[in-house]
Amino acid sequence: MRKAAALALLFVLMTAFAVPARAAKDELVIGITQFPSTFHPNIDSMLAKSYVLGMTRRPFTVFDADWQLVCMLCTELPTIENGLAAPETTPDGKQGIAVTYTIRPDARWGDGTPITTRDVVFTWEVGRHPRSGVIPKEFYRSLYKIDVEDDNTFTLHFDKLTFDYNAINAFDLLPAHLDEAAFAEPEAYRHRTLYETDTTNPGLWFGPYRIAEVVPGSHVVLVASPTWWGDKPRFDRIVVRVIENTAALEANLLSGAIDMIAGELGLTIDQALAFEKRHADRFDISYKPGLAYEHIDLNLDNPILADRRVRRALLHGLDRRAISDKLFAGRQPVADSNVNPLDWIHADDTPRYAFDPEKVAALLDEAGWSTGKDGVRRNAAGEPLTIEIMTTAGNRTRELVEQVLQSQWKQLGIDARIRNQPARVFFGQTVSERKFPAMAMFAWISAPESVPRTTLHSDHIPTPDNNWAGQNYTGFKNVEMDALIEQIEVELDREKRRELWRRLQHIYAEELPALPLYFRANPYILPKWLTNLRPTGHQ
Repeated sequence: MRKAAALALLFVLMTAFAVPARAAKDELVIGITQFPSTFHPNIDSMLAKSYVLGMTRRPFTVFDADWQLVCMLCTELPTIENGLAAPETTPDGKQGIAVTYTIRPDARWGDGTPITTRDVVFTWEVGRHPRSGVIPKEFYRSLYKIDVEDDNTFTLHFDKLTFDYNAINAFDLLPAHLDEAAFAEPEAYRHRTLYETDTTNPGLWFGPYRIAEVVPGSHVVLVASPTWWGDKPRFDRIVVRVIENTAALEANLLSGAIDMIAGELGLTIDQALAFEKRHADRFDISYKPGLAYEHIDLNLDNPILADRRVRRALLHGLDRRAISDKLFAGRQPVADSNVNPLDWIHADDTPRYAFDPEKVAALLDEAGWSTGKDGVRRNAAGEPLTIEIMTTAGNRTRELVEQVLQSQWKQLGIDARIRNQPARVFFGQTVSERKFPAMAMFAWISAPESVPRTTLHSDHIPTPDNNWAGQNYTGFKNVEMDALIEQIEVELDREKRRELWRRLQHIYAEELPALPLYFRANPYILPKWLTNLRPTGHQ
């Protein structure tokens, strides 16, 4: 998957901030609710990490605020039409493509070292190693050769011609001059990389800002980079302060301890609506719908959840429309699949799961879960239908939604137990290593038409053997889904691709490797003096 699907990956174009002279400041303090589990750009997916790295790095390609693919680190976007991309036959007879990029000649790492093709090759070598723990796996597998023309120009050779052949958004460069030694033992790389052991090293960063201080669980300090080649950053210093409890986050904003609350990782919709009624005179509040998909990943190795009838019963047992209306004032629409209606590939005829207690009863009866005298569903061995649900502790919305889900399921004889963890543990270990016993609630944030290879293809299930690379945390295995993902990637005809996407969404809704909840709208809480921030609604 060329466009990372994570929770994760949102490029915050902080150079778009502007401060009127009458309120000039040299520091901006941003409040968010999660602390990154790692700062390595290619290991683990977590939105908090991506939020910070969006200010410290620049990808080769990215989707802009208008949802168009553009160059950032490269000088020109390669296309077949401009001759910088050329279909070719691979050595084993496949239809592939060669794509040529040129690094901006003024691009520098934060320590002044030029960014060169040496970094390109090193990043590729790390990504291709099966034990490095780097994602996305398929991107590095498909990229079978790199030709280096000079220090700035290189050609990537892929073993398949995909519709997004020039989108290398997930090819996040690593500094060869600093991190090569840490890669001497690939299996230990994720723990020995300088992103873990020397995070404030200026040479790790190449954006308008670099990380100058990290206090785990508390804050990250960013300072303007003297080697940045673009427009001068609007602030000399940005502090990303982590306040996991959203009520405390609001209190810190009102007290002046923070200047703004990030929409991606900030207040809940209900909090923002209430906040707007009380403080619209002091702050600007905007709501941006986007491609953030709140859902519950199901561990399909769990014998209870391995039964599709139980999965369907769980979804029919939720009144998601009422949740959206009562908790979010209808601003966060119910999700029927993993594809947002804002995306052109969305299928309108995807199977829907309305709240239907009678269907729940029929499905559970058929699956062998009968209602006991105490109202709890039990199997033939008398074991109760008990499942555990986990999410990020301190996130007011998720914890509230959890309680509603628990209550709705309880009325249908399903015993849901809540056990939450801090975000850095939940994402850094529990989810990424598939340690959640049953259900994990979180969000995926994607780019437009983002192929879900890393989240739904059976080759991308994290295991000890691949050092937990991959994001198919559910363990979903479906032959037709695998084939569809592979077909979509190489289908250049837009209308034919639309039909393939339609079938993918139908399989997702029929099989339910995850329970779709709703598509998020992010509330941005900004001081009146902070203008020109433009949320994108995608990565």
